[in-house]
Amino acid sequence: MLLLNDSFLLDWHWLDFDELESTNTSALNYAQKLVPYQKTVITALKQTAGKGRRGHAWQGLDGNLFFSLILNEKLENLSKFVLLSSLVLLLTIKELSKNINLKLQLKWPNDVFVNNAKISGILFEKGEGDILIAGIGVNIVHAPSLPEAAYNATSLKNVGILTDRITFLKNYLEFWEKTRDTWVKNGFEPLKNLWLENAMGLNEEVCVTDGNKMIKGIFSGVSDDGALLLDTSHEIVKIFAGDVSFFSKDIVK
Repeated sequence: MLLLNDSFLLDWHWLDFDELESTNTSALNYAQKLVPYQKTVITALKQTAGKGRRGHAWQGLDGNLFFSLILNEKLENLSKFVLLSSLVLLLTIKELSKNINLKLQLKWPNDVFVNNAKISGILFEKGEGDILIAGIGVNIVHAPSLPEAAYNATSLKNVGILTDRITFLKNYLEFWEKTRDTWVKNGFEPLKNLWLENAMGLNEEVCVTDGNKMIKGIFSGVSDDGALLLDTSHEIVKIFAGDVSFFSKDIVK
């Protein structure tokens, strides 16, 4: 692996490599060395073993963005950061598509969909101590084939947004700082409400699957700590992990 850049992007320490197995794996290895920087972002032109949620692989297509944020944050806020990371992606895409009519939605817990197709993926992992790693992949110019998935994938280029990985990353980090400041100054509720304004399937019947466990109900919101609130008619169940599928014909299955 060749280190292409070691500098600062905004006030983030930025390490850019030509090729990595996974930016998350490298972030976990680098985390303890880079703690003095407080905030670090690791990027790669290419990933050979990218990781997705729940053990899935993430296809590392040329020209797309692969990055990991090293965060000194409390583990108790993990679910909130999961929501924050996807909300920031949506805000970034919205900013870059001001003159384009797009349907932007958030699928719990952290997927971003554009015109009913997935455009990004996020995987959080815990490092040592108060270190959280947020691994994020964004389809900038190419969309992977997902033959076994219940949805299609798309790219920014496919929906008319022409940008490059570094321009997108800079915009993402700018929105991250703004939303994080909002959280510090006003609490998490304004961000939670903004997330819900863009939520896919809110107040619709959904099915949540976690391993062999399946539960159906009405997606009634998210809790203050980021859990999905599922109204089963008997009780409100808080769900912290799982895959959501939908029944409505108006939203992605």
